[in-house]
Amino acid sequence: MTAVRLLRSGAAIASLLLFCAASAGAQNCRTSDEIDTVVRSALIAAAQHDFDLVAQGDAASLRQNAIASAAADFGSIETTVKDSQAALAGVQNKPRPPFLLEAEGTAPLERAEFYCGVFGKSGQTRDSAVFLLNNLPPGKYGVVVLDTASAKGAYAVSFILQQQGSDWKLGGLYIKPTQTAGHDSDWFVARAREFKAKGQVHNAWLYYLQARSLATALPFMSTAVTDRLYDEANGTEPADVPADGKKADLAAGTVNYKLNAMFPQGVGNDLDLVVKYDASDISNTNQAYQTNIAVIKALIAKHPELKDAFAGLVARAVDPSGRDFGTLLVMKDLK
Repeated sequence: MTAVRLLRSGAAIASLLLFCAASAGAQNCRTSDEIDTVVRSALIAAAQHDFDLVAQGDAASLRQNAIASAAADFGSIETTVKDSQAALAGVQNKPRPPFLLEAEGTAPLERAEFYCGVFGKSGQTRDSAVFLLNNLPPGKYGVVVLDTASAKGAYAVSFILQQQGSDWKLGGLYIKPTQTAGHDSDWFVARAREFKAKGQVHNAWLYYLQARSLATALPFMSTAVTDRLYDEANGTEPADVPADGKKADLAAGTVNYKLNAMFPQGVGNDLDLVVKYDASDISNTNQAYQTNIAVIKALIAKHPELKDAFAGLVARAVDPSGRDFGTLLVMKDLK
């Protein structure tokens, strides 16, 4: 199955309810309260069993417990297990209320939309959720999110499980921190509002981005919280930033650079800003370093407010093959 990014406001979701009522036969969703008790217990037990395998770093056993398509292309899951095992070893987990998605038909659904729970006139409510997936094969899928906290931080560990016979097999694994630089989504929202009030629109937009990222466990899931943040941030996106596939121009002296991505990134207790830009060649690392420095200085000169929001700025030159070369400058060292 292929996930697609879901960025939709509460008002937009409300406008789709009439359409969904007409097409709901192909995609059904049950919230935790609507799932049979035996099925709900089986879903949570399967997720917790797989969580233990992740915490033990046992990718081999996890692969044996996966659906055929996931087992055949297991590289990304194996990498996720390897990267997360140290943070999850020996920690407890607490399950959120699961969801049960049912995709009907005989062929994969090109665009499957699942509207779960009760929706009001403004869209989602406290316990609702929307899932949007592409090329989803028919079947029953469980979505179980386990919250954990350890010395290395707080994480949401999400399992997509597919029913095969009486078993629930692993179809997807997503592990996301729910804090960045020691702060949760609510903290970033509060800071975004402060920046917005001061007219620092770039800082506000970037902090809203981080708040939305931390508020959702899955890239193809939206909730009342993420919809509210989308609506609140609507209109704060500056015209001169790369977003939604749109590149942005940055002049550095006589050279114009094409920025293709800009996002916050936590490094320990620090929050850095990463900016990526197109480069024709990065084989000469000395030259790439100098170009990165020029991009960083040009960005700060254009938006000095960034020094108030980030500990450092990372410029990454990305060549046509996708390889990149990065340079970090700490804000206090920028003149």
